[in-house]
Amino acid sequence: MNFSENSRVWVYQANRNLAPEELNAIQERLDAFTASWEAHGKVLKAAAAIQYNRFIIFMVDEAQASVTGCSIDKSVAVLKTIEQEFNLSLFDRMQLAYRNEHGIQVCSKATFETLIATGLVTENTVVFNNLVQTYAALQNAWEIPAKESWHGTLFTKTSA
Repeated sequence: MNFSENSRVWVYQANRNLAPEELNAIQERLDAFTASWEAHGKVLKAAAAIQYNRFIIFMVDEAQASVTGCSIDKSVAVLKTIEQEFNLSLFDRMQLAYRNEHGIQVCSKATFETLIATGLVTENTVVFNNLVQTYAALQNAWEIPAKESWHGTLFTKTSA
């Protein structure tokens, strides 16, 4: 499916890596949901993908039909069900993801600030900006150096 750069996206970060059997089961659920996802009776041009065994990304191209509050609520309900069934946390926005030499790491905001203070995380550390809202931003501003993300504000906080 081709999606416009203006397509809306939502990024949900799991609190742990998903096992291979979980990936398949969750992807099947996401595919079934997006195939029938509607807003006010209109089918949405939508897709969902799991990236890096940890991030669930929903995308809707609103050129065909606009997403609504009710349709967003339906996607959240699907994720809540997945959370319960697979013992996950997908809505903890205070867990920050970044890359280091060992791969993708996730920690609390407080721990991230400690890593900044000790120099283990720098302004050039690649972080995941899960606040991106469009497909273009997902491609260009999701995995970026901390200094180019909202994470950059944490550096001024720890150096003050």
